[in-house]
Amino acid sequence: MKDKQIAKLIKEEKARQKKVINLIASENIVSADVLEALGSELTNKYAEGYPDKRYYGGNKIIDKIEKLAKERALKLFGLKKGKWFVNVQPLSGSPANVAVYVALVPVGGKIMGMSLTAGGHLTHGHKVSISGNFWKQVPFGVDEKTETLDYKSLQKLAEKEAPNIIVAGFTAYPRIVDFKKFSKIAKSVGAILMVDMSHFAGLVAGKAYPSPFDYADVVTTTVHKTLRGPRSAMIFSKNPEHAAKIDKAIFPGMQGGPHENQIAAVAIALGEANTPKFRKYAKQVIKNAAALSNELKKLGWRIISGGTDSHLILVDTWMGGKGLPGKEASDRLERAGIIVNKNTIPGESRSPMDPSGIRLGSAAETTRGRKEADMRKIARKIDKVLRAKK
Repeated sequence: MKDKQIAKLIKEEKARQKKVINLIASENIVSADVLEALGSELTNKYAEGYPDKRYYGGNKIIDKIEKLAKERALKLFGLKKGKWFVNVQPLSGSPANVAVYVALVPVGGKIMGMSLTAGGHLTHGHKVSISGNFWKQVPFGVDEKTETLDYKSLQKLAEKEAPNIIVAGFTAYPRIVDFKKFSKIAKSVGAILMVDMSHFAGLVAGKAYPSPFDYADVVTTTVHKTLRGPRSAMIFSKNPEHAAKIDKAIFPGMQGGPHENQIAAVAIALGEANTPKFRKYAKQVIKNAAALSNELKKLGWRIISGGTDSHLILVDTWMGGKGLPGKEASDRLERAGIIVNKNTIPGESRSPMDPSGIRLGSAAETTRGRKEADMRKIARKIDKVLRAKK
């Protein structure tokens, strides 16, 4: 690389990634093939529009790449072409979610989504997001005692508020979501059921977590978390009218030319995920998360909901003032070479910038070959760092 300053910074970041223990639940480590596609000549091509319907010439090969990505997306999740439709152009998860609302929810309509402190995402209708400015959020939380979803309460809330769309999914909820129950609730009030599976898409692909496709109307996902692909997103829909509206919401509604180098990298990641090796990986991700969670619990840390069914863990480090605030816990761990993120917890009493907990994830370290014994060692290291005197 001729730009020595950038080359130096890339080298430094590469070295940083290699020397730390990465427990960021929304990060993973992509293959060399994914990196190669991202840095390929596909970057040079402008491809505004959709395959066979571009506004620029010279897209015959690009069309083949995007069609292949769509075919692989449907195949990976066992979906039949013509019964399900997929858009692979969203640049990331947030615009993908917003595109669904633009397409299917009238301005001022209601989005029933998990609150931020309970584990929801900003784009599930939170007021600081565009999703909470153009639409009204009907927030739901978790049971105070179990810190898990209470479907009876969700039913009552849906009946009271009559939302246009119900979002089942999370960014910091460690348990399995019952999509069948969500579907029943949505149908009972005439709402669209959207599942944001960004965090657990790789686990679904690997047959290690229940699939939402039997019950959802729309499914959105990022590609860069447990699915182990580039930073990108996809939108699946089973209603052809919904699919057409979503396509228009993405282009020309929100985006111009798609990033075809990114879409090629998505296609590669989808191909990699549709293998026995990846399915073994997905199951190990869950085993590793359970091992990390159980060991931390044995060491005296309060684990939100008592454990995990997925790749992520929420730890109450504040413990009612007896422990550390989330920010200090995160900072201490980073100085020790363990990367996590501070995170709100159900019933949060502190600021989101300095909350009561931290979020841990097992996907990246599982990619590095870690097993349960390794995760228990990491848990003991975390415990030692957090309990050390200043």
